[in-house]
Amino acid sequence: MRVDLFDFELPEERIALRPAEPRDAGRLLVVRPGGVQPLEDRRVRDLPGLLRPGDALVFNDTRVIPARLAALRTRPGASGLRAEVMLHLREAPDRWRAFARPGKRLAVGDVLRFGDHREGAPCELGGLAAQLVAKGEGGEIVLRFDLSGPVLDERIAALGTLPLPPYIAGKRPADARDATDYQTVYAREPGAVAAPTAGLHFSQDLLAAIDAAGLSRHTVTLHVGAGTFLPVKADDTADHRMHAEIGHLDADTAEALNAVRARGGRIVAVGTTALRLLESAADAEGRLRPFSGPTEIFITPGVRVRTVDALMTNFHLPRSTLFMLVSAFSGLETMRTAYAHAIRTGYRFYSYGDSSLLFPADPR
Repeated sequence: MRVDLFDFELPEERIALRPAEPRDAGRLLVVRPGGVQPLEDRRVRDLPGLLRPGDALVFNDTRVIPARLAALRTRPGASGLRAEVMLHLREAPDRWRAFARPGKRLAVGDVLRFGDHREGAPCELGGLAAQLVAKGEGGEIVLRFDLSGPVLDERIAALGTLPLPPYIAGKRPADARDATDYQTVYAREPGAVAAPTAGLHFSQDLLAAIDAAGLSRHTVTLHVGAGTFLPVKADDTADHRMHAEIGHLDADTAEALNAVRARGGRIVAVGTTALRLLESAADAEGRLRPFSGPTEIFITPGVRVRTVDALMTNFHLPRSTLFMLVSAFSGLETMRTAYAHAIRTGYRFYSYGDSSLLFPADPR
């Protein structure tokens, strides 16, 4: 499909720079394609009453790591070059894929030093080093660090900063509030470089209300990568390449969700990341199987979503793969109408913005 079909104009003032307080106070646009009332303005805290006892919510329990690192390039015979690295996919205990700026000025064999930039400084003094071992397109590089496993994780946590999305980071620096605001209350598995933002709306009070309403809660893991912020530069969706993200669905959770469907309950994905993981784990009939590994799934109109009956998700960027996904789920014209309504009535967009509860255009 033509990528320009997924474009729309968003006023700058609609981009949220801080989340609603408390978390569950955000607005919730309910979208029911073909319904008597296709659009309904509610609040996130209304969610339990919009679902039925026996339905199951699926949360992504990934935890955002401080993946933005300042670096100094060292190369024999060349002066030091300051760079910025954004980690986005772990390939091995000592190896990460990353995006780098200025990527064009870095070469295979370069050594990047983080923290204490002195040549030969021991790690005990707070330094960290990595060799650039491969380069890809669009500033992507592969780094092999001089530390490995949990020790490397600790050093990255000490030296890195929270990777706020560019549409926020371009307007203000990350601060102490973001360390809490940009993390779900149920985050558990470290590895994401972007938050699963639909989950940012959930408070402990809302989780308790979900339990009291007879809804079940389940978790999957998809470590969200920085590729989620990359624009689609191709003119046609068929020419866009998705970046891989690592995910996990265990056997017990897969069987529990299959059982929900078997007895007539609905699966509600909290966020596009949860939906993408479930779709990656499904067989041809839509039955969930255990899954562990990378996924590059790209869901556009014409691709049937087999595993999810409703989707809670924030409002996405124009021409983004996520706006394409919600258009596949609820219909492109439905979503264009919903976004026009959201813009006109003052909904807040993107990671810290308001949310929506989408039902499918073609329910199973």
